Amino acid sequence: MGALVTLDLPDDSPMLGLPWIITFGPLGDAEEWEPVVCGPYERPHALALAESVVADEQLMAVVEPLLPAVSADEIRGEITSARIAAEDEIAEVEEADLYGDFEDTIDEELEEAAAREPHGEPRTPPTEEQLRAGFRRIASRLTGPAD
Repeated sequence: MGALVTLDLPDDSPMLGLPWIITFGPLGDAEEWEPVVCGPYERPHALALAESVVADEQLMAVVEPLLPAVSADEIRGEITSARIAAEDEIAEVEEADLYGDFEDTIDEELEEAAAREPHGEPRTPPTEEQLRAGFRRIASRLTGPAD
């Protein structure tokens, strides 16, 4: 059993209506290969596909929204936000070093958590027809009038 990571969002979050992607990668350091990115999907489809894939393999699946930026300034703003978040994370890791090396334990902790967690059956992955209908809805939202 692998691990699935996604955002925990309130039911009224506007992010739920965005297109979502799945990034599959190795669960730990034992394997090294380039992550595989799939999508865009509607969120329920992305979650069901990710659950289905990681149910049988030791993989990490990250399900996250795609932010359709419509200008270079929007992209720059997202890059700035990502840089600030990375700096904050580095500061947190450095603080954690006071109590041990965070980087050495994170992969082991992820693997242990995945092994301990009770797992139900993964959702049934959507059919190709359901995915294509989702693609059409996403395309309509992306090309429709701005809200």
